[in-house]
Amino acid sequence: MLSRTADHLFWMARYTERAENTARMLDANYQLSLLPQSDEYAELGWRAMLSISELSGIYSAAHHGMKSREVIDFMARDMTNPSSIASCLRAARENARAVRSSTNSELWESLNTTWLDCQRMLADDILEREPYTFFEWVKFRSHLSRGVQLGTLVKDDAFYFMRLGTFIERADNTARILDVKFEMMEQRADTSAQPFDYHHWVAVLGSVSGLEVYRRVYRDVITPERVAGLLILYGEWPRSLAASIAEVEQLIGQVKKGRNTEAEQLAAQLSSELRNGRIGEILRGGLHAYLVNFLARVNDLASSVSREFLLPIAPEEPAAPEQPQTQSQTQTQTQSQGKD
Repeated sequence: MLSRTADHLFWMARYTERAENTARMLDANYQLSLLPQSDEYAELGWRAMLSISELSGIYSAAHHGMKSREVIDFMARDMTNPSSIASCLRAARENARAVRSSTNSELWESLNTTWLDCQRMLADDILEREPYTFFEWVKFRSHLSRGVQLGTLVKDDAFYFMRLGTFIERADNTARILDVKFEMMEQRADTSAQPFDYHHWVAVLGSVSGLEVYRRVYRDVITPERVAGLLILYGEWPRSLAASIAEVEQLIGQVKKGRNTEAEQLAAQLSSELRNGRIGEILRGGLHAYLVNFLARVNDLASSVSREFLLPIAPEEPAAPEQPQTQSQTQTQTQSQGKD
């Protein structure tokens, strides 16, 4: 497969997954904001929301204060934010349009309809009236896109590169959600005491569709340690770090065509560590340090995939604002920004 085609397919899937994860995080934070709590703790939640996506600096440059409506608008609607839901859905659609002959009409119609309906819903001010309805719709459309892929596409290189983009993005986002949530808990001592730990852990599990899974696995009260264990090491659940990286390892094996690649070696090493990991050891070494290291390694893995299979990453240049984000250069810059 041509590297340009693989690049479009890879980023089409990454942007679709990123839109879904952004909707999940916004939904969880919105639900938490409805609980009785101090203004300081509510603001901490929205700051964490921006920190997850590495967009604190961009937001602060255009906004004063941390109002929930402004953060939701910035993360959902704002086209100047390259990781907003609207920006991601547009980028997914533009990448899909560039490679329509490598997929099928069902997948194209799904992504194109999603983008068109997104514009209509935002123009109808759904974020002001029913933000939770919009977030659920984004998640549903992402599920639909993956369902079309699994149910209608031949399992060839095009299919594998789409899946590869999905699981690299999912691993990255799950790690960020977990890291920021634990960081919030550590900072809580600097704000007023909050008696709502249960609701916050329910929200973080809900943001990754993990609450019912948690109940089946542990059948007991929700504790931070078990939440971390589920999200990091439980390989039978497709949104965990272990399951995501295992899938990445298998997919690289499908597209490498007999070559020895750095990407495969990085994925195999990381997957092995997750399969054999113990949550007690991870927590004793410091969860934040572990997740920062994990995110760095996932970034290295994604860079290796780009070098070995996709378009070469060009030197940084400002993108013209009127052009849709379909080139790997712009996409890689957005994903690999340092934390603010």
